[in-house]
Order: sequence, then structure tokens, then C-alpha cells
Amino acid sequence: MNDLSNTSLLLILLGLLVLSAFFSSSETSMMSLNRYQLRHLVSKNNRTAKLVDYLLKRPDKLISAILIGNNFVNILASAIATILAIRVWGDTGIAIATITLTIIILIFAEVTPKTMAALHPKKIAFPAAYVLNPLIKVFSPLIWLVNLFTNLILKPLGVNTTNTEDKEALNPEELRTVVLESSKVIPRRHRNMLLSILDLEKVTVDDIMIPRQEISGIDISESFDQIMQALKRIQHTRILLYKNDPDHPIGILHSKKALKFITSNVEKNKAQLLQHSVEPYFVPTGNPLHTHLSRLLWGE
Repeated sequence: MNDLSNTSLLLILLGLLVLSAFFSSSETSMMSLNRYQLRHLVSKNNRTAKLVDYLLKRPDKLISAILIGNNFVNILASAIATILAIRVWGDTGIAIATITLTIIILIFAEVTPKTMAALHPKKIAFPAAYVLNPLIKVFSPLIWLVNLFTNLILKPLGVNTTNTEDKEALNPEELRTVVLESSKVIPRRHRNMLLSILDLEKVTVDDIMIPRQEISGIDISESFDQIMQALKRIQHTRILLYKNDPDHPIGILHSKKALKFITSNVEKNKAQLLQHSVEPYFVPTGNPLHTHLSRLLWGE
């Protein structure tokens, strides 16, 4: 390296600073990508998105490759800058090179590229993936060695570097925040519907139960004529059939079946009416509402 001219060393130094900026911006852009947008692009068979998604599935390898490359170019840049400074200022050049290169790297190879990458991660991460993928293969022996020691340190701390699925999952409160912040995409009416579905997880059967005194039903112990008159008056979809006391239900009659029973030409009696009903579905208090809705609607 001492045989190279100052101009050559300066050009190499500039090239190393560009590489340092590339590695810094690549790291930030990869980690700043919206994983749900990325998965959407993957589902659309976007080739670059698939490559980026592949790299992000092993963040330990990706970060190791980026940091190996970044540290290598920064250390080499420091050595070249020191040689140049010594040639120009002598021994004093070591301090000048250290201070000057630190400021240059901080501004042009760290803060500026990382800020740009954080603001526009997709524009930087997607092209960078085509460079990082072969770089990971080239550095694979060194990456394996680095990750070996890294995993030995992280494993006792309970960190699994190969499983990133749990980190990407959203809990109900986080999903609520996503819905609330999607005002530019989802109309207000639809947002309210989605929030209502999320709130359903907290609702119990007690919250929607009708008070006992407001329950409409038919006492099957009454005369058949009274029962027929009651059937014609009730306007609910489902009719409670009980004996003497609403606390003792014996069946649930749907309004469609009640209408069919009333308009049929067959002989009508209490036994025939009960054949059109179904057994009551008993629900313990305090149970989640969505559990029973799923069972009633889809048989789950």
C-alpha cells in the first residue's frame, strides 16, 4: 500500500466511504421495512420482495454479513486515512486522521445514509438485497463462526435467533392501533365495524342477555287455543316454550316453523307444536360471547 500514490489512496478511501454508507443504509432499511407490505408483495410474486423476505427470515446471517462488511471497510478506510495523513503531516497526522475520519464517517457513512434508509426503506433495501445475498454466501464461513459465538451468548438469555414469527404477530391492542391509524385506507364506517369485532373478544354473554322480566314466551301448560293466539301475537324470530315458569324452558320455536305450523292443514296439537321446536341451548354466565356465536352460526 505504501507504493500507491496519494491520489490512488484518496480514491480508494472515497470508495470505502461509499461502501460504508451502503452497509449502514442497508442495515437500517432492512430492519425498517414494513413486514406486512413485504408479505403482500411476496403474495403478488414480486421477485425482489421474495429475496428480501428470504434474507429477513435469518436476521442473524443478514446482520452478520452487513456488520462484517461495514467493519472491514471502516477499518481499512481508517488505515488508508492514517497513511495519507502521515505522508502529509507526519506523526501529527495520526490524530488529524482519527478526528477527521470520525467526523466524515459519522456524517456521510452513518447518520445521512441511515436517515435516508429509515425514511425510504423499500427504495434502498430492495436493490441492496441483490448485493447482500451473494455477500452472505461469500462470507458464510466467517458468518457461521461469528454466529456460533453469538448464539452461545444469546442462548443462556433465552433468545432464539432462528424464530422471528412471534415477533411479527400482532396482539389485539396492537391490531386496534393499526386499524385506528388506517384512516387514509379504511373508511370510518368500516373501521368502526373492525373495532367492534375486536371488542367482541371482551364481551360476555351477560352483556347481551335479555332480563328475565322482558322475555317473551309461551306457556305450554295453557290451553291450545291460548297457545295459538300467543303464536300469532309474538313478533320475535325465536320463541321460548316453557312449562309454568320461564325458568323451566322445554324448547325453542323458530318463527318460520311457527308460521308453517299455523298455516298447515294437519291436525294441530301441543305434541305437534313441540315437534317443530328444538332443545334449548344453555349458556353459563360469564362465558365469552364469540365462543357461542361461532357455535350457533358455524357449529364450531
